[in-house]
Amino acid sequence: MSLTTSRTLALTAVPAALLVALLPPLTAQAVPASLAWGPCADTTGADPRQECATLRVPMDHADPDGPQISLAVSRIPAENPASRRGTLFLIPGGPGGSSLDDPSGKGQKLPQRVRDQYDLIGFAPRSVSPSTSVDCGLDRADLATSKLRPWPAPDGSIDGNIATAERISTTCVRNAGELIRHISTRDNARDLDRLRAALGERKISAWGVSYGTYVGAVYSQLFPHRTDRIVLDSNDDPDPTRVARAWLAGHERGVEDTFPHFAAWASAPGNPDRIADMAAEVRPLFLRLAARLDREPLPWPGANPEELNGNVLRQTLLDSLYRPSSYPALAKLMLAARQGTVPPAPSAPPESVLQNVTAVGVGTLCNDVAWPRSAAVYEKGVAESRAKYPLTAGMPRNVMPCAAWPYPPREAPVRITGRGPSDILLIQNERDVATPLSGARKLREAFGRRAVMVTVNSTGHDAYLANGNECGDRTVSRFLATGDRPRQDTYCR
Repeated sequence: MSLTTSRTLALTAVPAALLVALLPPLTAQAVPASLAWGPCADTTGADPRQECATLRVPMDHADPDGPQISLAVSRIPAENPASRRGTLFLIPGGPGGSSLDDPSGKGQKLPQRVRDQYDLIGFAPRSVSPSTSVDCGLDRADLATSKLRPWPAPDGSIDGNIATAERISTTCVRNAGELIRHISTRDNARDLDRLRAALGERKISAWGVSYGTYVGAVYSQLFPHRTDRIVLDSNDDPDPTRVARAWLAGHERGVEDTFPHFAAWASAPGNPDRIADMAAEVRPLFLRLAARLDREPLPWPGANPEELNGNVLRQTLLDSLYRPSSYPALAKLMLAARQGTVPPAPSAPPESVLQNVTAVGVGTLCNDVAWPRSAAVYEKGVAESRAKYPLTAGMPRNVMPCAAWPYPPREAPVRITGRGPSDILLIQNERDVATPLSGARKLREAFGRRAVMVTVNSTGHDAYLANGNECGDRTVSRFLATGDRPRQDTYCR
């Protein structure tokens, strides 16, 4: 089907609600055999205590006796067996992220009293290598981040984005196989419960970050009485009518929340990468530079694409605002571009990794919720967003491959509610470009009495033990170690 021909894609397939009704019920499965732990295949940088295993799960949870896929799992056992409480699942972001190395990495940043009590569990979610993986076989040009994010043309046109969306959707459907139809947040949550059972645990604790907060929220909704202590860090908007569309749209607010912090840094005296004398000058400077690069791109050998244009600069802004430690990369690029030059091309992950991560992202975003089929919806949204949020130029409301995805969602998105035990702690930076505070507040509201939220006066994506502050870190660590949680929502200055 084509968005460009009819401007509207009619849904002629079976409606999602009817499709769900036709599926066999998801019954409780028998407890899987214990996992066979052994040495990890890749020990580069791994803690020598980390061990690995493989878990087989149904490709389609509605057909538990059908084809099976593999999940790669890792763990470092609790360091004090006498005080062991259970397992702490490290739920990665993404979609497309992996926590397989996290027991050796971020898990070792946890305070000793937490590591003493929990087996730290990492995993590569379904379809993420080295679990049974997917690959769309996209052209290299379509793997550029500035192409995968739907930046409109300089004049606001989205025709090129529509063509890209259709091309990526068609290529993924053709090349990725049956598994791409079975990648969703519900599937990820059910996989986690299979893993819980394989570990022999009645309940699990978890630390989910970014997209992992949505996985953790959905798990807590589907399996509320199998949760112990749940930490959700840098939280996604759970709006069940939009899901990933709301996450993409959140960037416009996230950039606005975070840009003043960058502007203050970029104009600070003594900063070797200073780009302006006053913070108020940074925003107009950026907008002028992006507009100039729209008109006159600079060749950038080795980059993808091989030019520095306005949208590449805008994407660099978005990437750099994820954490203050990345600010210099944006400032250096701006300084070079003002002089008509470019810095060395940025490094990129291997193409195989980009292919896998992109395919997982497409599958998850498109299978979780139906996206509008009408090009007019995106044209209107982009125009409104460009007028109100010029830094993001309309990208957050633009068209994605899901608008041309031929499969309706197999199940409706999960609606997060307050049903279940009050055992969830949200932690959220006040300025977060990817998961802004406004979206986190919606997750907090949806959980009702089940949750308490700690808002941290800090900047960056990921808060706990990353870009937050000592007050927030202390609050989360105390909850994981003792179960002691603030009685009400808290602000950490």
